[in-house]
Amino acid sequence: MLDLFQFPCLSDNFGVLVHDPATGKAAAIDVPDASATLAALKHTGWQLDTILVTHSHHDHIGGIAEVVAATGARVIAPAKARAAVPGAQLYVGEGDKVSVGALSADVWETPGHCADHVVYHFAGPRVAFAGDVLFAFGCGRVFDNAYDDLWRALTRLAALPDDTRVYFGHEYTLSNGRFALSIDPDNAALRAAVAEAEAARARGEATSPTTIGREKATNPFLRATDPGFAARLGMAGAAPAAVFLEVRERKNRF
Repeated sequence: MLDLFQFPCLSDNFGVLVHDPATGKAAAIDVPDASATLAALKHTGWQLDTILVTHSHHDHIGGIAEVVAATGARVIAPAKARAAVPGAQLYVGEGDKVSVGALSADVWETPGHCADHVVYHFAGPRVAFAGDVLFAFGCGRVFDNAYDDLWRALTRLAALPDDTRVYFGHEYTLSNGRFALSIDPDNAALRAAVAEAEAARARGEATSPTTIGREKATNPFLRATDPGFAARLGMAGAAPAAVFLEVRERKNRF
């Protein structure tokens, strides 16, 4: 069992609390904003034990110091983010495991959006916290020309079971959907999913989480492995990594 509570932060970030009902332990996935995170803890009544950092961008770590001061939570951060998150009690990398009470997650190093990014994958409940690697209908912007790195991270996520729930870091879904439709307009699954997302946002609901199966059917970045999709982009026979690069460059200009 795994309890989850998602809440908006800043202008378009998501915060997520993870709770193990067996032990009462809870973790925060990043702390974009301290006040929103503390309010979520008060709402749920959960006692924060751990903060799991996905990457070092300020809109994901800016509230950590205040929340630690208020709760005493330990901080677990990517080893490559040591300079940006100097007060962590534990630094982790590829192959490590982290725990929230009796729940265990694998740590995946997933650079591309930034060099220190990691994903936390809870295999038992089939939940992945993808930070800014994978979004609904989209993926993170690439820094430091690390396109191959991000492509490898995306293909690794795409290999998870289709019913894996993916929590992502920003409410970018409608803008991502508009771009996806601009290059994949005949995709019926995409059209239906964008309509669902538009209805959810009109009701004031979040579009996170998504699922791996949904993204494989609708996300143009994951569809780079589809020969038909590549052909529609004028890239018949191109390697999937090259198709991904073309799609990412088009999104950069969109």
